[in-house]
Amino acid sequence: MLKKIKAIIKNLAQNAVIIAEEELGSGNGQAKKQIAIEYIINNLPFSAPIKQIISFLLSKMIDELVESAVEWLHSQNQIKENDNAKSTI
Repeated sequence: MLKKIKAIIKNLAQNAVIIAEEELGSGNGQAKKQIAIEYIINNLPFSAPIKQIISFLLSKMIDELVESAVEWLHSQNQIKENDNAKSTI
């Protein structure tokens, strides 16, 4: 069950960091992280009491998955930048 929850949170984290980046742009790391965490919790496919329990018990994992998603987003942006640089040569 924990693996399934982790997979759900990982997917939500990737969506969340994209949304946070679009809303706040570059910089504002802590504010974007908070937006991402709130997005994840709000979009978990569980009832409100279960969401509260998950957010409390798995807060460290959620934090780590958000950080991982930020790294993923940066790598995606780097790939796009490299592709754009190659196409202008």
